[in-house]
Amino acid sequence: MRPVSDRSGTAGTVRAFRLLGVPVRLHFTFILLVVFLVVTDLGGQSSSSYALFLLGILASVLLHEMGHAVVAARFGVRTLEIVMFPIGGLSRMERLLKPAEEFWVSLAGPLVNLFISAGLFGYMLYAHRTVSINLSELVRPTDANVLERLAFGNLLLAGFNLLPAFPMDGGRILRALLSYIRPEDQATRIAAWMGRMLAISMGLYGLLAPQFMLVFFAFFIYLGAAQESAAAMGRTLTHGIPVRAAMITEFRTLEHGSTIRDAANLLLSTSQQDFPVVHGDQVIGLLGRNLLLRALATEGPDAYVAGVMDRDFLSIEPGSDLAEVLPLMAQAGRCALVMDDSKLLGLLTADNLMEFLMLRRHGMEPVV
Repeated sequence: MRPVSDRSGTAGTVRAFRLLGVPVRLHFTFILLVVFLVVTDLGGQSSSSYALFLLGILASVLLHEMGHAVVAARFGVRTLEIVMFPIGGLSRMERLLKPAEEFWVSLAGPLVNLFISAGLFGYMLYAHRTVSINLSELVRPTDANVLERLAFGNLLLAGFNLLPAFPMDGGRILRALLSYIRPEDQATRIAAWMGRMLAISMGLYGLLAPQFMLVFFAFFIYLGAAQESAAAMGRTLTHGIPVRAAMITEFRTLEHGSTIRDAANLLLSTSQQDFPVVHGDQVIGLLGRNLLLRALATEGPDAYVAGVMDRDFLSIEPGSDLAEVLPLMAQAGRCALVMDDSKLLGLLTADNLMEFLMLRRHGMEPVV
């Protein structure tokens, strides 16, 4: 199995920078939240103190995620990317973590925030600065209480992330512990259920308070819990099943000398949306629908597919466990090529995977 390169990032994100070799990407909702906070709050308080506090919190969240990445590296697991969302960050690993690995990797993030908070409080005590615990004073930002707000902010980040519900770290810690006494899918469903209940409670409180920022956070928590539950269900339905059981075996290919016009005609005349590009018996690339349409608009119908195809495609072996392929498919996109050495055997597409999972949920046994 050859993983796709790291340049395939999470959808809806933009590449920001690399930190210790790990790509950091910003989700568009995170960018919107930062703009919203700046526009609504910056004008009403000390610009310098608010900017320092906002940068400090963002840096704390990023260090939190780097804590996950560093501990994962100790287990030999590479972090493919860190994605910054409105409710925090997400460290995407190259493979699923074992229960013991997930426990320590998940715990590392909140511990980083606790260390940051302890370091800030220690510095203020060393500098003989008075530490106020009056919340009414802390919610009124000034140049004098930036460090105090950052210290308490990191305490809140640690406490919030340790809540035993998905998608917070506490939910992952809970799943890791439950996995020793329950199957992985049951452990995930319990943690995801708690995440949904937390989101509903937070959303109702936000509507009644009214605190619409809590409603905003509740929406993302609910969405994250639902996605984690769906992913666990997918792993349960595919565990132990080889890729060959779900792949498409009837497909069309394009020659390296074919034009965009030829590819467009195939797109119209078949239900296929991803086309392997071959040169003789060798697969040299993959042309998907979105790439085809983009090439049609920029290069024209007479351009050759060899000049616009994706040469960095995901190839998987027919005997690979389908459960291990699912996260790779999420990274690679719509399609992967099933190959035995250099021989193309079939396609594994997102649509076909969804149909396979739907049939499995209704009790159909796969033909291996």
